[in-house]
Amino acid sequence: MRTFILGGGCFWCLDAVYQKTRGVASVVSGYIGGHFPDPDYYSVCSGMTGHAEVVAVTFDEEVIPADTVLDMFFAIHDPTTLNRQGYDVGTQYRSSMFYRTDEEKVLFEEAISRNQSLWRDPIVTEVTRASTFYPAEAFHQDYYANNQDAGYCHVIINPKLAKARKYYSEWLAS
Repeated sequence: MRTFILGGGCFWCLDAVYQKTRGVASVVSGYIGGHFPDPDYYSVCSGMTGHAEVVAVTFDEEVIPADTVLDMFFAIHDPTTLNRQGYDVGTQYRSSMFYRTDEEKVLFEEAISRNQSLWRDPIVTEVTRASTFYPAEAFHQDYYANNQDAGYCHVIINPKLAKARKYYSEWLAS
């Protein structure tokens, strides 16, 4: 098993897609990359902690290649907007990849290069050495699965799931 820590705006969106991806064993929403110990959702939303909302995606490379997991990441968020995803604005929503090994750093940089041609503007995804990962509160785990009737799910997450299905249907469970 391998784990990637990825930030693409609100962690609920990435969680929703990766939870439905074959070969993914777990997805944990959380916070990383800041200077504030033991952050919570409200402190991270203040923009004062330096943390990003992220997901830790653990997957089986014998089922789904690492490159596919990373390419999905670039398909389901806009990596060209600095510190913003749609209506979510602030450094906590930055496009980010947190590596633990030099090999991961290379994989992340190669994924950026590979996916740049899909975007008109330059990809601004931050590639940073991972610091302490803090799991988010229980309410944020499996948010989409537990709140499918919520407005945010209909307006924001469902279109991202549709885009993922369009390009990665062979990897997604129904």
